[in-house]
Amino acid sequence: MSDANRGHGLTRRALFASAAAGAFLPVIGLSPRGAQAAEAAGRHGLSVFGDLKYPADFKHFDYLNPHAPKGGSFIFSAPSWYYNQNAYTFNTLNGFTFRGDAPPRIELCFSTLMTSAADEPDSVYGLVAESVTVSEDRNRYVFALRQNVRFHDGTPLTADDVVFSFETLKEKGHPDITQSIREMVSVTATGPHEVTVVFSGRQNRKVPILVASTLPIFSRADWAGRDFEASTMVAPLGSGPYRVGNISPGRSIEYQRVEDYWGKDLPVALGSGNFDRIRVEFYQDNEVQFQAFAKGELTFREEVSSKTWATGYDFPAVRDGRVRKPTFAAERRADMYGWFFNLRRAKFADPRTRQAIGMALDFAWTNKNLFFGLYVRATSFFEFSDFAASGPPDADELALLEPFRAQLPAEAFGPAVMPPEADGSGRDRKLLRQAATLLAEAGWQRHGNELVNTAGERLTLEFLIQSQAFERVLSPLIENLKAIGIPSSMRMVDAAQYQSRKNAFDFDIMAHRIMFDATPIDGIEQIFGSVSADLPSGSNLAGLKHPVVDALVARAANVQNRAELVTLMRGLDRVLRSLHIWFPAWLSEAHRVAVWDKFGWPETKPDYGFSPEMTWWQDPERAAAIGKAG
Repeated sequence: MSDANRGHGLTRRALFASAAAGAFLPVIGLSPRGAQAAEAAGRHGLSVFGDLKYPADFKHFDYLNPHAPKGGSFIFSAPSWYYNQNAYTFNTLNGFTFRGDAPPRIELCFSTLMTSAADEPDSVYGLVAESVTVSEDRNRYVFALRQNVRFHDGTPLTADDVVFSFETLKEKGHPDITQSIREMVSVTATGPHEVTVVFSGRQNRKVPILVASTLPIFSRADWAGRDFEASTMVAPLGSGPYRVGNISPGRSIEYQRVEDYWGKDLPVALGSGNFDRIRVEFYQDNEVQFQAFAKGELTFREEVSSKTWATGYDFPAVRDGRVRKPTFAAERRADMYGWFFNLRRAKFADPRTRQAIGMALDFAWTNKNLFFGLYVRATSFFEFSDFAASGPPDADELALLEPFRAQLPAEAFGPAVMPPEADGSGRDRKLLRQAATLLAEAGWQRHGNELVNTAGERLTLEFLIQSQAFERVLSPLIENLKAIGIPSSMRMVDAAQYQSRKNAFDFDIMAHRIMFDATPIDGIEQIFGSVSADLPSGSNLAGLKHPVVDALVARAANVQNRAELVTLMRGLDRVLRSLHIWFPAWLSEAHRVAVWDKFGWPETKPDYGFSPEMTWWQDPERAAAIGKAG
């Protein structure tokens, strides 16, 4: 069974809703609006809360190998869960608008003003921008651009291109982008190589970092006369370490290393982007994809099926050592994976109904009999991070939540809500009786073998899925639901219909996973806030609208240090768990990776990122030994 939406690329909502794999720039407190804008000296990097790890004269990131050889190829398959999008195909090369599905890693073709360090939770360092000067009120950022930056056609990247890119994305970008940067009020070219970005003063600490380290820079001349919002299979002109190479529409895309990439010797890039070719293959069927890896047509695979991981890796290349299964720890970033109820539907209005449905899952039985014991049960919306609440709230958490006591369930003030522990029999009769009691309290009464409300409406449930892998997991759950009077079914649809129904919120319940970044100040509004509950294609999948959640999310803009953020997020976690807007699924504590033994990788894996296609390299001797040197 899939363990989720851990992807290899950053596009659209992945950047701006889950803010995946990155650390971000700073706004260490806002002075009163109208304060004199005394300028701080130009800085090589910025951090949300604390000091930078790397000094101005640093040589390279510690998790990269500056002596890594260049050459070879990295070939992997688009994950079937790629950012909850249509992963089986792509129909545009512009991944930053509402229309179309872009392939993973298209962002490798573009540069940003600054870039994150994957071994720090919230720091960025200069890329296109050599330095940045920040006003005293933290509302104005002046970026000094390097003068040697070039697009792939050799034309210079100027301040005018930055202005065009940022203004275009704010006006015409995907809704998750426009929502995230709405407090960016102006972008001005104050010189050929100087850009001034001004914010409203209402922005949270992360917004300037999103602008600096995630907004791609396009060429104004390249887009002249073209519709930015239209799907296109013409690769936009970029200035990143890779350019689009061979394409087989809907089947594969290849990125070619730019040998004269302008930034290749910068400290932030040294040791990265080592492969001459990065190719992404698309498969409609996971078994066909697996066989392609077994034959060596793919050279990297992150396994999402516990059954395949436990029983499938016995083909000849594994037995003779040509294929390895190295272990890499999961990131120290908040991870959320569960089955979300569509709160827009009246039948899920009562939290007791939602809680009862979740009690029908016997995870202990499922993990033992279907998952080969390879998973742990998720409990928190921010699993694997310091933001996950545990036990009773401490004094700071209580102080945060106490003003909202009248608006919250009592559960929010006790030990953090945990999913019930079933007895492992597959049908825990005690839990099912408790679930039946909750349903009765919520107003559902038995009518034959089913439940109805006072209006005579039946309680039914449909799980929307796009993979047969879910069938073996959901079947015993559905049987348990039927036992307590809830006729339930699975509706499996193709990837395009799945995405369409998700965008239109046309479902009862569906699985959803997001891995947050290490300082999730900004994305939580898009995922949990009322402002995005009814936004088509938005990230608030459940449609949650709750005043306390909104109030807590709003406070994220004003936290002054990481300790305050931890308290805030733990409080938010307690509230969300008490509302029963989901029942949590399962997660893996490590990346389950299989590789053809042709790669080298750094000794140290960074805590906040995993991008082997950018940080690994091809070892010439090992590649030659297994016939993969080409």
